[in-house]
Formats: sequence, C-alpha cells, structure tokens
Amino acid sequence: MTELPQDSVAPPPESPNAQGRIALFARARWLPFVLPLAVFLLLGGLEATPATDESPEKPGGAAIGLAIPYSAYPLVYTLKIALTVAAILFVLPVYRTFPLRVSPLAVLVGAVGVVVWVGLCWLDLERQFLVPLLEPIGLGGLIAAGTRSGFNPLVELADNPAWAWAFLAIRFFGLAAVVPVAEEFFYRGFVMRFVQQANWWEVPQGKVTAAAVVLATLLPMAAHPGELLAAAAWFSLITWLYVRTRNIWDCVAAHAVTNLLLGVYVVSTGEWQLM
Repeated sequence: MTELPQDSVAPPPESPNAQGRIALFARARWLPFVLPLAVFLLLGGLEATPATDESPEKPGGAAIGLAIPYSAYPLVYTLKIALTVAAILFVLPVYRTFPLRVSPLAVLVGAVGVVVWVGLCWLDLERQFLVPLLEPIGLGGLIAAGTRSGFNPLVELADNPAWAWAFLAIRFFGLAAVVPVAEEFFYRGFVMRFVQQANWWEVPQGKVTAAAVVLATLLPMAAHPGELLAAAAWFSLITWLYVRTRNIWDCVAAHAVTNLLLGVYVVSTGEWQLM
C-alpha cells in the first residue's frame, strides 16, 4: 500500500482490483500523477488546428504519419476525453488519499483567474512583442504553435443540432472537470514535490521551494505557447492558492471555476480562439 500524505485521512476500504492498482502505484509512484495528463496530451496530438492568417490548416497526427482533418475534431476530442477519464478512474485510489475539501477562497481565485486569463489573452502581448524578438532567430513560430482548435460546434455542426449541443456539453465537461484534475495532480501532486526531495511522495501538500514554484510556472507556459503571459500569471495564482490552503483539491476547484467561466465567456462572445 502507498503511504498516505501526511495530512490525509484513510480512504474507504478498496476492492481487490483497486488494491492491486495501489500495489502497482507503490512501485511506480509517479504513475497516478503523470498518466492522465500524458494520455490527454498524447491524444491532443491527433487534433487538427484550423487555418489562420499566419498558417494553413494543420491536420492532426502528422507526427505519426496521419492526416486527420479539422472536421474530425469532435470525434478526436471526445475520444481524448473518454480515455483521459478512464486514466483518472484507473488512478483514482491514489487521488482519494487526498482529503476532498474545497474552500470558498478556491472559488474566488477561480473567478479572478478567468479575468486574468481573458484579459492577458485579449492584450495579445506575445504576438506584439515576443514574436518580433524570436523571429530573427527562427523561433517566431513557437507562439503560433499554441493556436487552439477554436472549434465552434454551433456553426461547424449546424446541420446536426443534437450532435452540436452534445459535443458542446462534452467540451465543457473536458474543460471544467477533466483538465483541472489531470493538470493539477500533475503539477501540484507530482512536479512541485518531485523537485524537493528524493522521497517526493512524503512532501506534504502546500510545502514548496523556489525550484518548485519556478517549475510549476515554466512547464505550464511551455504547454501554452500561444498564451505565455496568461499562463505565467494564472498558474502563479494557483500556486499561491496551493501554498495558502495546502490543499490540492482547492487548486482543482479553482481551475474548474476558471475553465467553466471561460467556456461561458467563449460561447457568449464567440471568442472561440480561446478554446
């Protein structure tokens, strides 16, 4: 059995199947924290991106010899979410060792976070200042590499309204429920503890070092190249929340609130390039 975090409470008795998984996780302690996000990111490579003023449409899966069209985005995204949920359920016995509690501060931080994210994305400082600096050394395309799908199901699937609304619900589920769990357990549960000591699984929630804080900002920035400044500010805010409440589920909740409100903003304004 894996050791529980120092501030954890014992979870309910597990089934024999779950006990077998816990034994596996005791041998590969990193697996529960890495697997869901790894599945999400790997399958994300199968998603096509639309044509923009800067580049033509890029088919999905090009790295492995595929050419998945942009029109297949709903099916690819649905598959990605389904398999990521399966990965989360597989590692759930470990996640359940972290006491499930959420503070009002997490909700407030999530609401503030969407203002920070949308505001910095709206300013588009990356393309105004960073692209001109990077282009002379051949790295200007890094910012464009962060282009999001921007898939508007209410337009792209207008001939099939039932599927359009169903996919929009799937999109919101992935945005507000799946992504927060996968990302926060990777960054707070693994990365920020891994850099602190060899037996990183014994590091209590909320304990950080300078290296942990820096890495928990730089890695999300690398994962959001088109929104570098927004990612830097937003993930720093969540790190502050993590230190303040010493509770990973507060980070998940704040992430969920921000993403849910972002989704509402996008549908309300038509700014689909943010999703």
